[in-house]
Amino acid sequence: MYTYRRELVLFWIIFTITMGFFALKMPGILQGSGFEMKDSSYDQANQLLEDHFGQSSSPYIVLFENSEKLSEEEFETHIQDTLKKLESIDGITSVSSPLENPSQIKEDVAYASISFEEEREPADNIDALNAKLKNDAISLSLTGGDVIEEEMNKASQKDLKNAELIGVPVAMIVLLLAFGGLIAAFIPLLTGAVAVVTAMGIIYFLGQIINLSVFVLNVAPMIGLAVSIDFALLYINRFREELKHHSVKEAVSITTKTAGRAIGFSGICVILGLTGMLFIQIDIFRSVAVGGIVVVLVSVISALTFLPGLLSILGENINKAMILKNRDEDASTWRKFAGYVMKKPILTALAALAILLLIATPIRHIELEIPDAESLPADSETRIAYETFEENFQPEDHTNMPIVLQADDSILSTSSLKQVEGFIKELKENPLVTNIDSIFSITDTGSANRLNQALQAEQMRTQLEPALETMVNEDTTYIMLELDAPYDSTEAKEYVRDLEEDSIDTELTYTAGGRAKFNQEIYDEIGSQTPKGLILIVCATFLILMVAFRSILIPLKAILMNILSLGAAFGLIVWIFQEGHLGVDPNPIALMIPIFIFAIVFGLSMDYEVFLISRIREIYLETGDNDKATLEGLTTTSRIITSAAAIMIAVTGAFAFTDIVPVKQVGVGVALAIFIDATLIRMVLVPALMRLLGKWNWWFPGKVTKEQEKQ
Repeated sequence: MYTYRRELVLFWIIFTITMGFFALKMPGILQGSGFEMKDSSYDQANQLLEDHFGQSSSPYIVLFENSEKLSEEEFETHIQDTLKKLESIDGITSVSSPLENPSQIKEDVAYASISFEEEREPADNIDALNAKLKNDAISLSLTGGDVIEEEMNKASQKDLKNAELIGVPVAMIVLLLAFGGLIAAFIPLLTGAVAVVTAMGIIYFLGQIINLSVFVLNVAPMIGLAVSIDFALLYINRFREELKHHSVKEAVSITTKTAGRAIGFSGICVILGLTGMLFIQIDIFRSVAVGGIVVVLVSVISALTFLPGLLSILGENINKAMILKNRDEDASTWRKFAGYVMKKPILTALAALAILLLIATPIRHIELEIPDAESLPADSETRIAYETFEENFQPEDHTNMPIVLQADDSILSTSSLKQVEGFIKELKENPLVTNIDSIFSITDTGSANRLNQALQAEQMRTQLEPALETMVNEDTTYIMLELDAPYDSTEAKEYVRDLEEDSIDTELTYTAGGRAKFNQEIYDEIGSQTPKGLILIVCATFLILMVAFRSILIPLKAILMNILSLGAAFGLIVWIFQEGHLGVDPNPIALMIPIFIFAIVFGLSMDYEVFLISRIREIYLETGDNDKATLEGLTTTSRIITSAAAIMIAVTGAFAFTDIVPVKQVGVGVALAIFIDATLIRMVLVPALMRLLGKWNWWFPGKVTKEQEKQ
């Protein structure tokens, strides 16, 4: 690193500038909330409905509100005038008007459903619609899935800028307090910028291959800034220590062997935590995992190449531009506190454990929901319009579920009609099904025989043609079930799950869709795959730490304490967001939040464990005294690890001031978990348990003597 220092720094400058060009383009390739699953029944049903019946899976909703209390005739006239303007827009494939569908109008509120050609960009559709939505007599609003996702994308970009405006200055202040000098404090920020910009450029290219959620725009920089600044902070601190006794070349070499080794193991732990999400085949988990892995990997590589090269060039200049004096009283305070904890290890450990368990209690009542319009700010026009639409046209206690039926020949053949009728009869046997719309109800025939007879008469067939065209396309038709349960209820999920698992005796091929099916597939995928990810994270982390420290109990202890701090953090998230404390409006916890926080924090909090235990182990190898090694390790790393935790809290906690609720929940959750880890865990439980376990901390099968361990 020292020999090729200039080449390394030059390479990173050129590479970062190049990737920066593509990083600016990254927001343009992000696609929606990310709650999509490849080859899911929900997506297959949507595709069939769109291909055969022109029904878009995510239509644009134009909401009409009679705010001026016009007469019914005047209100309908204004709706008709508006729809005429909209129909002139290029690319529209269908318009479902409330004037033709009575179910789409209710007193002073109505809506039109509009579909566009699939290849058109949502942003272009939204701009085209908004340009036509002008009417002074009635209130017009645009909402729908694509509109919500587009607003979330824009809000995410704004949130990222706002979080950086808060987090980066706070991080700079913490770095100044930690190092006392402007140059030393600035370098971690520079390293963080290099890592994040480079990673975002790489993510742009990955986005050409896989679908990436808008949440990547917030989560990846959040992780990247926090990790890369922390890595640089710990590396620079060790470099400055070694520089007091060695040449620049030797200081770089020793720092890379010690702090660099710890950074490598820490990076592996963070990447393993994120890798666990790859088991879940839902776009949002895969995209956040991929984005996080890339940014952490780049952070590790830059910390072990760019940073040593830069420090090799700076050398003694790292200590110039000092504006604050080093304070030795911090180490003294930590020594006294750690000494007190180690004198009364049982009492302090039990007290910390009791506090953690108490904080974790609200997690028993956690409510998880798939985020939708509620993710937007309460004053968002798109959210308000969607909530008005749902309140008036989407009953809370019922849900509609389409099922697409396909036959081997024409769906209107005698045998196929009998199969459809038999299928419907079997569905009606379930008390949860309150109504079924089908080709029999839309033609007022009621049965296969009567519809078949009607189709034999030419005049009757001609009369039925318009109705049949809406629900029949060659070998395909669909039925619409009404379930007596909300789409997100346990009853609805169980019904659609049983419908798939307990095949109905029919020759027809059937595919279920709708929000109930969407929820069931999402929840089932998470429920079945999450345990696999957790097992991978825990087992792999144990093995990595076991290899790093040649100990059995230290990895076990680290994992258990991580779980304790995460449980306490989850409890606080429920208390703040779900129960609505500290001035926060009550909101369910977004479904992905616990998994995100576990995957992110499990690795991040291991950083401090690795850095702390690495220093304790160094001293233990020199002295063979566990208590002295623990006390000295805590004392020597106290200021720098506290600073690292403060930076992590500042960078992630800054997202508490964002507008997107799930992003706010992730930021606050990660910040709380790190805070708990840096206080109750590291300040109390670590020294207490290290004292109680004594030499058993370092027990490892086959390890006989301290001298052998040195070898």
